[in-house]
Amino acid sequence: MSSHVMLTHRTCYRYDRPVSMGPQTIRLRPTLHSRTPVLSYNLHVQPTECLVNWTQDALGNQIAYVECADQVTQFDIEVALMVDLTPYDPLADTAIGPEPLNEGNGQTPQRISENMQSLIGAHQVLAAQNPLDKIKALNQVIAQRIQYQRRMEPGVWTAEETLQHASGSCRDSAWLLVSAARHLGFSARFVSGYLIQEECAEGKITTLNGDLHAWAQVLIPQKGWIGFDTTSGFLAGAGHIPLAVANTPQDAAPVSGVLDCCEAVFDVFMQVQHLPRQ
Repeated sequence: MSSHVMLTHRTCYRYDRPVSMGPQTIRLRPTLHSRTPVLSYNLHVQPTECLVNWTQDALGNQIAYVECADQVTQFDIEVALMVDLTPYDPLADTAIGPEPLNEGNGQTPQRISENMQSLIGAHQVLAAQNPLDKIKALNQVIAQRIQYQRRMEPGVWTAEETLQHASGSCRDSAWLLVSAARHLGFSARFVSGYLIQEECAEGKITTLNGDLHAWAQVLIPQKGWIGFDTTSGFLAGAGHIPLAVANTPQDAAPVSGVLDCCEAVFDVFMQVQHLPRQ
């Protein structure tokens, strides 16, 4: 079976009246440092009269700014992405890349709560003999202690809120790992992206599933930026396609912007399919 897959992701917003929209920021294109090869990419927005301008930031994020001069009653975003999911070694040939600010940016509290101390002081973490094993252990402890829940409300819980709930969405647990790694003295950043997973039955791949996901990257000495998925407890691999990396979750949001007050509904469609061998 071919390792080439096509992902189609469509988000449709509907408003109860014509509204004016401020600039919309769209972070739905794989970053320049994505280790999963991107074979083709297309972003389409409606109304088609809206202007789309692309830019690249210091962290390698490819960002689209969309401006609509006229009032709108709908706003649609569609991504068509073709990638090569050939597996790779997450620990081989990683790049150092640009390093964001961490402890100096005011995002990490100086005081360590009892809950956080319990996390970073877990036996598995303390017993680790090197930086990579320490973060791998921390990632696994978070996956074990934080029960995954699908939260539809916007925003990301603080690390303390996630620890108190002992549950959270992928973005909550990813931010917890970023915060905990920074407490341990590591550079760490939040990642939003696509996760493509295979479902198997009787040893054969039956379907592909795709979803928006969040994980963390930690700068490991002599290794570079390594992705850690706190939902599974494993390293990020070929199915993890980063769309944005940032010091804070807010700066990695897939879509952000302002518009007039209104009643709005939205619908999301995502499909992933294998492409035939050439």
